[in-house]
Amino acid sequence: MNCTYELLSINLYFNAPLLHHQKIPIFPHKPLPLPMTNNPFQTIAIGVAFSPNLKANLYESARLSIFFGSKLLLIHVGESSEGKESRIRDILKPFIEDGLDFELVFRPGQPVDVILETVLSNHVDLLILGAVQRENFLTYYVGSIARKITRKALCSVLLLINPSIVRVPCKHIVVNGLRDDRTQSAIEAAFYVGHSLKSEQLTIVEEIAQHEIAVSVQDDRSLRKATIMKEKLRRREDSRVQLIVANVPSEYKENIRVKTQPIFGKRGYSIGHYAQVVRADLLVMNAPGKTGFWDRLFPHDIEHILTELPTDVLIIQ
Repeated sequence: MNCTYELLSINLYFNAPLLHHQKIPIFPHKPLPLPMTNNPFQTIAIGVAFSPNLKANLYESARLSIFFGSKLLLIHVGESSEGKESRIRDILKPFIEDGLDFELVFRPGQPVDVILETVLSNHVDLLILGAVQRENFLTYYVGSIARKITRKALCSVLLLINPSIVRVPCKHIVVNGLRDDRTQSAIEAAFYVGHSLKSEQLTIVEEIAQHEIAVSVQDDRSLRKATIMKEKLRRREDSRVQLIVANVPSEYKENIRVKTQPIFGKRGYSIGHYAQVVRADLLVMNAPGKTGFWDRLFPHDIEHILTELPTDVLIIQ
Protein backbone atom coordinates (compact mmCIF):
# COMPACT_ATOMS: atom_id res chain seq x y z
CA MET A 1 0.00 0.00 0.00
CA ASN A 2 1.45 3.35 -1.03
CA CYS A 3 0.39 5.88 1.61
CA THR A 4 1.50 9.50 1.22
CA TYR A 5 0.80 12.63 3.22
CA GLU A 6 0.53 16.13 1.85
CA LEU A 7 -0.36 19.43 3.55
CA LEU A 8 -2.05 22.14 1.52
CA SER A 9 -4.93 24.55 1.36
CA ILE A 10 -8.01 23.82 -0.73
CA ASN A 11 -7.38 27.11 -2.53
CA LEU A 12 -4.30 25.67 -4.22
CA TYR A 13 -6.50 23.38 -6.28
CA PHE A 14 -8.89 25.91 -7.76
CA ASN A 15 -6.93 26.20 -11.02
CA ALA A 16 -6.30 22.48 -11.44
CA PRO A 17 -7.17 21.12 -14.92
CA LEU A 18 -10.41 19.18 -15.23
CA LEU A 19 -10.13 15.60 -16.40
CA HIS A 20 -12.71 13.78 -18.49
CA HIS A 21 -13.98 10.34 -17.58
CA GLN A 22 -13.29 7.57 -20.03
CA LYS A 23 -16.33 5.46 -20.82
CA ILE A 24 -16.00 1.71 -21.31
CA PRO A 25 -18.52 -1.01 -22.27
CA ILE A 26 -20.86 -2.21 -19.57
CA PHE A 27 -19.59 -5.76 -19.52
CA PRO A 28 -16.29 -6.28 -21.40
CA HIS A 29 -16.20 -9.43 -19.30
CA LYS A 30 -18.73 -10.76 -16.85
CA PRO A 31 -18.16 -9.03 -13.45
CA LEU A 32 -18.24 -11.71 -10.79
CA PRO A 33 -19.08 -10.77 -7.20
CA LEU A 34 -15.94 -10.38 -5.11
CA PRO A 35 -15.48 -12.73 -2.13
CA MET A 36 -15.64 -10.05 0.59
CA THR A 37 -15.77 -11.06 4.22
CA ASN A 38 -18.18 -8.31 5.26
CA ASN A 39 -20.44 -6.87 2.56
CA PRO A 40 -22.05 -3.78 4.13
CA PHE A 41 -24.63 -3.65 1.33
CA GLN A 42 -26.45 -6.99 1.34
CA THR A 43 -29.61 -5.40 -0.06
CA ILE A 44 -29.63 -2.41 -2.43
CA ALA A 45 -32.77 -0.49 -3.37
CA ILE A 46 -33.58 2.14 -5.97
CA GLY A 47 -36.70 4.17 -6.61
CA VAL A 48 -37.91 3.44 -10.15
CA ALA A 49 -39.66 6.23 -12.05
CA PHE A 50 -40.54 5.94 -15.73
CA SER A 51 -38.53 9.02 -16.67
CA PRO A 52 -35.90 9.63 -19.38
CA ASN A 53 -33.26 8.38 -16.90
CA LEU A 54 -35.00 5.05 -16.28
CA LYS A 55 -32.54 2.91 -18.24
CA ALA A 56 -29.47 4.68 -16.88
CA ASN A 57 -30.70 4.36 -13.28
CA LEU A 58 -31.50 0.68 -13.69
CA TYR A 59 -28.11 0.00 -15.29
CA GLU A 60 -26.25 1.80 -12.51
CA SER A 61 -28.09 -0.02 -9.73
CA ALA A 62 -27.85 -3.42 -11.43
CA ARG A 63 -24.11 -3.01 -12.02
CA LEU A 64 -23.51 -2.16 -8.37
CA SER A 65 -25.65 -5.10 -7.22
CA ILE A 66 -23.57 -7.49 -9.31
CA PHE A 67 -20.23 -5.98 -8.28
CA PHE A 68 -21.20 -6.13 -4.58
CA GLY A 69 -23.01 -9.47 -4.82
CA SER A 70 -26.15 -7.83 -3.42
CA LYS A 71 -29.89 -8.26 -3.88
CA LEU A 72 -31.56 -5.41 -5.79
CA LEU A 73 -34.95 -4.10 -4.72
CA LEU A 74 -36.74 -2.00 -7.34
CA ILE A 75 -39.35 0.31 -5.78
CA HIS A 76 -41.98 1.92 -8.01
CA VAL A 77 -44.40 4.36 -6.40
CA GLY A 78 -47.59 3.51 -8.26
CA GLU A 79 -49.87 0.68 -9.31
CA SER A 80 -48.40 -2.44 -10.89
CA SER A 81 -49.07 -3.49 -14.46
CA GLU A 82 -47.78 -6.07 -16.90
CA GLY A 83 -46.50 -3.28 -19.14
CA LYS A 84 -44.41 -1.66 -16.42
CA GLU A 85 -42.96 -4.96 -15.23
CA SER A 86 -42.22 -6.08 -18.80
CA ARG A 87 -40.39 -2.83 -19.57
CA ILE A 88 -38.22 -3.10 -16.45
CA ARG A 89 -37.36 -6.73 -17.19
CA ASP A 90 -36.47 -5.91 -20.80
CA ILE A 91 -34.03 -3.22 -19.66
CA LEU A 92 -32.47 -5.52 -17.06
CA LYS A 93 -32.18 -8.50 -19.43
CA PRO A 94 -28.35 -8.43 -19.81
CA PHE A 95 -27.96 -8.28 -16.03
CA ILE A 96 -30.54 -11.01 -15.41
CA GLU A 97 -28.53 -13.23 -17.73
CA ASP A 98 -25.48 -12.50 -15.56
CA GLY A 99 -27.29 -13.66 -12.42
CA LEU A 100 -28.84 -10.47 -11.06
CA ASP A 101 -30.91 -11.16 -7.93
CA PHE A 102 -33.75 -8.64 -7.91
CA GLU A 103 -37.31 -8.03 -6.74
CA LEU A 104 -39.98 -5.60 -7.96
CA VAL A 105 -42.13 -3.70 -5.47
CA PHE A 106 -45.14 -1.62 -6.59
CA ARG A 107 -46.82 0.60 -3.98
CA PRO A 108 -49.06 3.64 -4.49
CA GLY A 109 -48.74 6.65 -2.21
CA GLN A 110 -46.52 9.63 -1.50
CA PRO A 111 -43.01 8.99 -2.93
CA VAL A 112 -41.05 9.92 0.20
CA ASP A 113 -43.26 7.88 2.56
CA VAL A 114 -43.48 4.84 0.27
CA ILE A 115 -39.74 4.65 -0.34
CA LEU A 116 -38.79 5.12 3.31
CA GLU A 117 -41.34 2.56 4.53
CA THR A 118 -40.31 0.01 1.89
CA VAL A 119 -36.63 0.49 2.70
CA LEU A 120 -37.31 -0.05 6.39
CA SER A 121 -39.57 -3.10 5.99
CA ASN A 122 -37.13 -4.80 3.60
CA HIS A 123 -34.02 -4.12 5.69
CA VAL A 124 -32.31 -2.25 2.86
CA ASP A 125 -28.63 -1.40 3.45
CA LEU A 126 -28.10 1.02 0.56
CA LEU A 127 -30.65 3.24 -1.19
CA ILE A 128 -29.75 4.71 -4.60
CA LEU A 129 -31.30 8.03 -5.59
CA GLY A 130 -30.98 10.30 -8.60
CA ALA A 131 -30.31 13.91 -7.59
CA VAL A 132 -30.01 17.31 -9.25
CA GLN A 133 -26.41 18.51 -8.91
CA ARG A 134 -27.23 22.03 -7.73
CA GLU A 135 -30.18 22.89 -5.50
CA ASN A 136 -31.59 26.42 -5.68
CA PHE A 137 -32.50 28.54 -2.64
CA LEU A 138 -36.23 27.73 -2.62
CA THR A 139 -35.81 24.02 -3.20
CA TYR A 140 -33.15 23.82 -0.49
CA TYR A 141 -35.57 24.97 2.22
CA VAL A 142 -38.66 23.23 0.88
CA GLY A 143 -36.60 20.13 0.09
CA SER A 144 -36.45 18.03 -3.07
CA ILE A 145 -37.68 14.43 -2.89
CA ALA A 146 -34.13 13.00 -3.04
CA ARG A 147 -32.88 15.27 -0.28
CA LYS A 148 -35.93 14.69 1.91
CA ILE A 149 -35.33 10.95 1.67
CA THR A 150 -31.60 11.40 2.28
CA ARG A 151 -32.20 13.31 5.51
CA LYS A 152 -34.74 10.78 6.82
CA ALA A 153 -33.37 7.44 5.59
CA LEU A 154 -32.08 5.02 8.22
CA CYS A 155 -29.82 3.27 5.70
CA SER A 156 -26.84 4.42 3.64
CA VAL A 157 -27.71 6.53 0.59
CA LEU A 158 -25.97 6.88 -2.78
CA LEU A 159 -26.82 10.08 -4.66
CA LEU A 160 -26.16 9.86 -8.41
CA ILE A 161 -25.89 13.17 -10.25
CA ASN A 162 -25.25 11.76 -13.73
CA PRO A 163 -26.31 8.10 -14.11
CA SER A 164 -24.95 6.45 -17.23
CA ILE A 165 -25.92 3.47 -19.35
CA VAL A 166 -22.27 3.01 -20.28
CA ARG A 167 -20.15 2.40 -17.21
CA VAL A 168 -17.91 5.24 -16.02
CA PRO A 169 -15.02 3.73 -13.99
CA CYS A 170 -14.78 4.82 -10.36
CA LYS A 171 -11.06 5.62 -10.32
CA HIS A 172 -10.74 8.03 -7.40
CA ILE A 173 -12.70 7.94 -4.14
CA VAL A 174 -12.55 10.73 -1.54
CA VAL A 175 -13.75 9.95 1.99
CA ASN A 176 -14.02 12.18 5.04
CA GLY A 177 -11.68 11.53 7.94
CA LEU A 178 -13.48 13.67 10.51
CA ARG A 179 -13.00 13.15 14.23
CA ASP A 180 -16.39 11.47 14.61
CA ASP A 181 -17.73 8.18 15.95
CA ARG A 182 -19.05 7.23 12.49
CA THR A 183 -15.86 7.96 10.56
CA GLN A 184 -14.43 4.47 10.90
CA SER A 185 -17.53 2.97 9.27
CA ALA A 186 -17.34 5.52 6.45
CA ILE A 187 -13.67 4.78 5.77
CA GLU A 188 -14.20 1.01 5.86
CA ALA A 189 -17.14 1.33 3.45
CA ALA A 190 -15.04 3.50 1.13
CA PHE A 191 -12.32 0.83 1.05
CA TYR A 192 -14.93 -1.87 0.37
CA VAL A 193 -16.42 0.10 -2.54
CA GLY A 194 -12.99 0.95 -3.91
CA HIS A 195 -11.88 -2.68 -3.81
CA SER A 196 -15.13 -3.96 -5.34
CA LEU A 197 -15.05 -1.41 -8.18
CA LYS A 198 -11.27 -1.69 -8.65
CA SER A 199 -10.61 1.96 -7.93
CA GLU A 200 -7.07 3.26 -8.33
CA GLN A 201 -6.89 5.77 -5.47
CA LEU A 202 -8.58 6.51 -2.17
CA THR A 203 -7.98 9.86 -0.45
CA ILE A 204 -8.90 10.37 3.20
CA VAL A 205 -9.56 14.07 3.81
CA GLU A 206 -9.16 15.45 7.32
CA GLU A 207 -11.00 18.76 7.62
CA ILE A 208 -9.43 20.88 10.37
CA ALA A 209 -11.26 24.01 11.50
CA GLN A 210 -9.26 27.22 11.28
CA HIS A 211 -10.13 28.12 14.88
CA GLU A 212 -8.01 25.18 16.08
CA ILE A 213 -4.90 27.13 15.06
CA ALA A 214 -5.94 30.12 17.19
CA VAL A 215 -3.05 32.30 16.02
CA SER A 216 -3.43 35.64 14.30
CA VAL A 217 -0.62 36.00 11.76
CA GLN A 218 0.77 39.52 12.06
CA ASP A 219 4.50 39.02 11.50
CA ASP A 220 7.19 36.40 10.87
CA ARG A 221 7.11 35.22 14.46
CA SER A 222 3.35 34.60 14.51
CA LEU A 223 3.61 32.98 11.06
CA ARG A 224 6.18 30.49 12.38
CA LYS A 225 3.95 29.79 15.39
CA ALA A 226 0.95 29.13 13.13
CA THR A 227 3.05 26.86 10.92
CA ILE A 228 4.21 24.84 13.94
CA MET A 229 0.63 24.49 15.20
CA LYS A 230 -0.53 23.30 11.76
CA GLU A 231 2.22 20.70 11.73
CA LYS A 232 1.17 19.44 15.18
CA LEU A 233 -2.45 19.21 14.05
CA ARG A 234 -1.37 17.43 10.90
CA ARG A 235 0.56 14.82 12.89
CA ARG A 236 -2.31 14.40 15.34
CA GLU A 237 -4.86 13.82 12.59
CA ASP A 238 -2.50 11.54 10.66
CA SER A 239 -1.98 9.29 13.69
CA ARG A 240 -5.72 9.05 14.29
CA VAL A 241 -6.52 8.19 10.66
CA GLN A 242 -3.69 5.67 10.37
CA LEU A 243 -5.15 3.74 13.32
CA ILE A 244 -8.46 3.52 11.47
CA VAL A 245 -6.78 2.41 8.22
CA ALA A 246 -4.79 -0.25 10.09
CA ASN A 247 -8.06 -1.87 11.18
CA VAL A 248 -9.48 -2.06 7.65
CA PRO A 249 -9.45 -5.68 6.35
CA SER A 250 -6.28 -6.25 4.34
CA GLU A 251 -8.12 -7.42 1.19
CA TYR A 252 -9.90 -4.06 0.99
CA LYS A 253 -6.51 -2.31 0.69
CA GLU A 254 -5.06 -4.41 -2.11
CA ASN A 255 -4.08 -2.65 -5.36
CA ILE A 256 -5.31 0.80 -4.31
CA ARG A 257 -3.21 3.89 -3.57
CA VAL A 258 -4.06 5.49 -0.23
CA LYS A 259 -3.45 9.15 0.52
CA THR A 260 -4.29 11.27 3.55
CA GLN A 261 -5.02 14.96 2.96
CA PRO A 262 -5.50 17.56 5.71
CA ILE A 263 -7.47 20.68 4.77
CA PHE A 264 -7.90 23.74 6.95
CA GLY A 265 -11.37 25.16 6.36
CA LYS A 266 -15.09 24.83 7.01
CA ARG A 267 -16.32 21.27 7.49
CA GLY A 268 -18.40 19.94 4.62
CA TYR A 269 -17.70 22.94 2.41
CA SER A 270 -13.95 22.26 2.10
CA ILE A 271 -14.17 18.55 1.32
CA GLY A 272 -16.90 19.20 -1.26
CA HIS A 273 -14.69 21.65 -3.13
CA TYR A 274 -11.69 19.32 -2.81
CA ALA A 275 -13.65 16.43 -4.34
CA GLN A 276 -14.84 18.67 -7.17
CA VAL A 277 -11.42 20.13 -7.99
CA VAL A 278 -9.56 16.80 -8.01
CA ARG A 279 -12.39 15.31 -10.11
CA ALA A 280 -13.20 12.53 -7.63
CA ASP A 281 -15.62 9.93 -8.96
CA LEU A 282 -17.19 9.33 -5.55
CA LEU A 283 -17.34 11.24 -2.26
CA VAL A 284 -18.03 9.16 0.85
CA MET A 285 -19.38 10.96 3.94
CA ASN A 286 -20.69 10.14 7.41
CA ALA A 287 -24.45 10.34 7.79
CA PRO A 288 -25.52 13.63 9.42
CA GLY A 289 -27.23 13.92 12.77
CA LYS A 290 -30.92 14.77 12.81
CA THR A 291 -31.33 18.07 10.95
CA GLY A 292 -34.14 20.59 11.23
CA PHE A 293 -34.99 23.94 9.71
CA TRP A 294 -32.40 25.86 11.75
CA ASP A 295 -29.66 23.42 10.77
CA ARG A 296 -30.44 24.09 7.12
CA LEU A 297 -30.77 27.83 7.67
CA PHE A 298 -27.19 27.83 8.95
CA PRO A 299 -25.74 24.87 7.01
CA HIS A 300 -23.00 22.69 8.47
CA ASP A 301 -21.07 19.58 7.46
CA ILE A 302 -23.04 17.48 4.98
CA GLU A 303 -25.68 20.14 4.33
CA HIS A 304 -23.09 21.96 2.22
CA ILE A 305 -22.66 18.79 0.17
CA LEU A 306 -26.41 18.32 -0.31
CA THR A 307 -26.82 21.88 -1.56
CA GLU A 308 -24.35 21.50 -4.41
CA LEU A 309 -23.28 17.92 -5.05
CA PRO A 310 -19.65 17.93 -6.29
CA THR A 311 -19.85 14.37 -7.65
CA ASP A 312 -21.72 11.15 -6.78
CA VAL A 313 -22.06 11.07 -3.00
CA LEU A 314 -22.28 8.00 -0.74
CA ILE A 315 -23.60 8.76 2.76
CA ILE A 316 -22.86 6.01 5.26
CA GLN A 317 -25.16 5.33 8.22
